[in-house]
Amino acid sequence: MKPVKALVLTGYGLNCDHETAYALTLSGAEAHRIHINSLIDGTVNVKDFQILVFGGGFSWGDDHGAGVVQAVRMKTNLGDKILDFIDAGNLVLGICNGFQTLVNLGLLPGFDRNYTQRSVALTFNDCGNFRDQWVTLKVVSTTPCIFTAGMDTLELPVRHGEGKFYAEEAVLHRLMDEKQVVLQYALPGGTPAERQFPFNPNGSVDDIAGICDPSGRIFGLMPHPEAFNHPTNHPDWPRIKEKQKRSRENIESVPTPGIRLFQNAVAFIRDR
Repeated sequence: MKPVKALVLTGYGLNCDHETAYALTLSGAEAHRIHINSLIDGTVNVKDFQILVFGGGFSWGDDHGAGVVQAVRMKTNLGDKILDFIDAGNLVLGICNGFQTLVNLGLLPGFDRNYTQRSVALTFNDCGNFRDQWVTLKVVSTTPCIFTAGMDTLELPVRHGEGKFYAEEAVLHRLMDEKQVVLQYALPGGTPAERQFPFNPNGSVDDIAGICDPSGRIFGLMPHPEAFNHPTNHPDWPRIKEKQKRSRENIESVPTPGIRLFQNAVAFIRDR
């Protein structure tokens, strides 16, 4: 069986590459941290991989807006290669700054498989502050997203200052109608947050925390799945551990939601 090879971008202010590569390795992939310049100068070719991850951080210091410079640099130098990568049936994941880059590139939402037109935005949080907290997320059951298959409600951390999802009404309706909204911010019980702060930490319209393209193979989200790679990452870990102990369950034997998301990606590539 050939290994599932994942490329995790590094360089120019990206700072979640180690966590992301680690989560992918735990999920069964062969993860490679590759500097953006190595793709641009041809030292590494994206076609040698099956999963491409635009990770979190502050690419180019978020100059001109979060993910803007990275998107311009990638589109100018690698635009056609990324489109070929998608056409080959591979997976693309954008986390936080990576999500911001994907929408600036036009890879999301990808209406009518047009991956070059920007139609949504991720902008400054309504609260006016950088948010570093955990959130409850509801997976939209009808989504075709490969990464969230079999998942329902999960908790993940967010850490961003420009995470508010915004689009025109017509675009929002189309995202909903075509099942491209994947994750929505929710109350602890899993019901819609309805833009209540801090459950919706940034004021995203329709509580949108993540979307995919029509195929479900390109996925972007503001929360960080790679940061929940072990049960002890959760801030309520001691309480959860005691509860599991009393019910005689072994929580460490079950993959965290973050790892499950990456496992779904690896399984898709292996099974296709």
